[in-house]
Amino acid sequence: MTKNLSKTLYYYNQSAQTFVQGTIDADLGKLHRRFLKLLPIQAHILDLGCGSGRDAKAFLDAGYQVTAIDGSAGCCRLAEDYIGQEVLCQTFEKLDCYQAFDGVWACASLLHVPYAELTGIFRKIARALRPGGYLYASFKYGDFEGERNGRYFTDLDEKRLAALIEPVAGLEVVETFVTGDVREGRDGEKWLNVIGVRSANF
Repeated sequence: MTKNLSKTLYYYNQSAQTFVQGTIDADLGKLHRRFLKLLPIQAHILDLGCGSGRDAKAFLDAGYQVTAIDGSAGCCRLAEDYIGQEVLCQTFEKLDCYQAFDGVWACASLLHVPYAELTGIFRKIARALRPGGYLYASFKYGDFEGERNGRYFTDLDEKRLAALIEPVAGLEVVETFVTGDVREGRDGEKWLNVIGVRSANF
């Protein structure tokens, strides 16, 4: 485990309760619908970096199968209580699945991976997706990389994102779009959202 990741996980483990309270009620319904309309009925979704379990619960309540993963043991415990099923405690680089999921949801989670390591993580995600499966991911918008508020962040704009995904065989960007932060008091924060698809012939 890298020093950056270790410090970020320490932050989440120490402040899991506060973090969950601050994010669990964020209304991402529009993003959920935009993602779910791409998936088959009762699709199997990987919530990669599930945090509070907010999105996993929304998907479960909508009738989807969900596997939830988070690197923070503290968040995993709270998310398990919230969604009523096991949450796997593991970091992104430990992802090792082959064509297991119809969709991968990575909302504000991959942004803690150093830029130089993100292409490798996207390759793991592409491998985990079934042919024709979709990825959703979001990053703070910009070009900053480094520590901020006790955690490591990699911000992305469209150009930086394209450079990361271009080398990933079988993963194609469907669309990118910028949104504001839905949490109260964060109106000025912008997010880069990406939807990608695993090629059916890959």
